[in-house]
Amino acid sequence: MSDRRFVSPTLLACVVVIATSGIVYELVAGTLASYVLGDSVAQFSFVIGLYLFAMGIGSYLSKFIEHALLERFVEIELALAIVGGFSAPILFLMYTASGAFRATLYLVVLVIGALVGVEIPLLIRLLQFRLDLKELVARVLALDYVGALFASLLFPLLLVPRLGLQRTSMAFGILNALVALASTFLLPTAHEKKWRLRFSCAVTVAALSLGMVMFERFALRGEATFLGAPIAYATQSHYQRIVLTRSPRTTRLFLNGNLQFSSDDEHRYHEVLVHPAVAALGREPKSVLILGGGDGLGAREVLRYPNVERIVLVDLDPEVTKIFREVPVARELNRDSLHDARVTIKNEDAFGFLETCTDSFDLAVVDFPDPGNYAVGKLYTLSFYERLRERVGPRGVAIVQATSPYFARESFWTIAATIEAAGFRTLPLHVHVPSFGEWGFVLAGGEGMGAPRALALPRETLRFLSDDGLPGLFLFPRDMAPMPASVNRLNDQKLVSIYTSEWADWQR
Repeated sequence: MSDRRFVSPTLLACVVVIATSGIVYELVAGTLASYVLGDSVAQFSFVIGLYLFAMGIGSYLSKFIEHALLERFVEIELALAIVGGFSAPILFLMYTASGAFRATLYLVVLVIGALVGVEIPLLIRLLQFRLDLKELVARVLALDYVGALFASLLFPLLLVPRLGLQRTSMAFGILNALVALASTFLLPTAHEKKWRLRFSCAVTVAALSLGMVMFERFALRGEATFLGAPIAYATQSHYQRIVLTRSPRTTRLFLNGNLQFSSDDEHRYHEVLVHPAVAALGREPKSVLILGGGDGLGAREVLRYPNVERIVLVDLDPEVTKIFREVPVARELNRDSLHDARVTIKNEDAFGFLETCTDSFDLAVVDFPDPGNYAVGKLYTLSFYERLRERVGPRGVAIVQATSPYFARESFWTIAATIEAAGFRTLPLHVHVPSFGEWGFVLAGGEGMGAPRALALPRETLRFLSDDGLPGLFLFPRDMAPMPASVNRLNDQKLVSIYTSEWADWQR
């Protein structure tokens, strides 16, 4: 080797890079899987388990590498740079272009895990003649765990917010390729393949660097094709991929590829979300709490009532509220509701907000995404609704988005049963939204709350609702009728498994 003084420090530094990049690739795969396939707990469990299993395979296979260990190490590091670096772009393109995402995901995780599994034993073998075995194992494993911690901190705090998933994986691919390049300087001066390996490292770095520069442009084209309309705005927040599309006929919002609303028919959804609750309240609300609804469309409907004095809107993702405050097409949809002086925006977890809030509200509008994972599922639990009841009191009214009573019938009635168990009187209702089909809500209030018979706004004010149509919202045909349902509690979250199972049946 060229300079033995630097062999040990260089190879030990490689351990940190390998551990950090391996965990980053694993986190990228798990995050993309949870975005695309839902149920983040299940997806991260599958990815972590498969990754560790593949590392075991790689560690076993490393025993068959007997000669030219450093050269093999450089080649494996280059392979990791290519597969890991391009893992997120490949998975993203598979998601937008075909139905082979799941198979590609598991194959990529297997390959990355196996490559990382080969590298650590090779490094130990390369260092075994320079360090005492006890000292060697202690240092390698300690640095491996330090690298894992480093990656787990960097990923949510810096990498995803600043680079996004695709650029993060490519940046660490470049880092792996640079480690491979540095390792070539440990080869003997006369080594016949040294310059070939260096050239391969340079090409890999160049390809990944070009990918970082060019990928966003190609990704947006593929995403626009997949979503069926030109993209007006797209960004990656701490929590989700946010995309607004706009065609001559309609504007749509997608979160992690899932449609949230279409301007063609969102008025049906949001009118039913707000106005029957106000009618059931029996008076115009003065103070309103909106949980979720960062797009401002629910706030737009609430602001139709002139007596409203304040609205507190709580949405976890600041990027969503920023988009609907700043992007012209988004502001056009919500009629600048988020700029109204009566609206206060709080970007925090709704569960935590209810635990610390001491204010009372006449009306609470609860508009969360469906309970497809445990992070959202906690917002559909008995504990959550008990806290909500404290905020609206015996004379206030709440209305809760409760998924589809047709596609997820048991889920819908589980939500209704859980709200009732929190001490509310409940009145379930539903509406047909062409973009989604039948959609359900649960109206909740004190014992004196009755089904609303007349709207508090003139008929011509609204596009869909009318006094004549109100009673029909509360009638459920036999295929959506009430059914036995359990209470969704924080310690079990039965609703998440019920919901994912019901929707999976429709997607088969």
